[in-house]
Amino acid sequence: MMHYETERLTLRTIDLSDLGLLKEYLIRNRDFLSPWEPQRQDSYYTDNNLVHMIEEEIANNSKQNHLSLYVSLKGEKQIIGNVTLSNIIRGVFQSCFIGYKLDKDQVNKGLMSESVAKIIDIAFNELKLHRIEANIMPRNQASKQVVKKMGFEYEGLSKEYLKINSVWEDHEHYALLNKAFE
Repeated sequence: MMHYETERLTLRTIDLSDLGLLKEYLIRNRDFLSPWEPQRQDSYYTDNNLVHMIEEEIANNSKQNHLSLYVSLKGEKQIIGNVTLSNIIRGVFQSCFIGYKLDKDQVNKGLMSESVAKIIDIAFNELKLHRIEANIMPRNQASKQVVKKMGFEYEGLSKEYLKINSVWEDHEHYALLNKAFE
């Protein structure tokens, strides 16, 4: 299990013992996150599906093509967010995508910026990646604020990029380069 700390947060991978914490987080934030995620059927929130999801994350984390860290306030177990590096590609690319989400009761406290700063540090200094890419719906001002604060640069607009909540949504494309990469 991977475990990291920041000033106010704990970021860690999860295992099957965290099923209840994950389920509670997802159900608590179902309506809040729905404008930014694929449409979720009730079956998404079942123990069977969440067990499969956790097992898949464990497998992908071990293959080192994915890193999903769950966020809690220091000293607490409750999951309040998630930050993920996905599609980690090695070779000449040395790149990945970043995604993140935060509990409805924790927004506007700088917690997501703190989480994203930590995973950028991991991506660049532990995983030795060259590039992190973020794709964000133009109306998602909070997410755009996070990447801009972290130094990501706008690279363009991808039309109808992802099907979010049953609608093909445009996404703005941002990237951050590891200036220390050799």
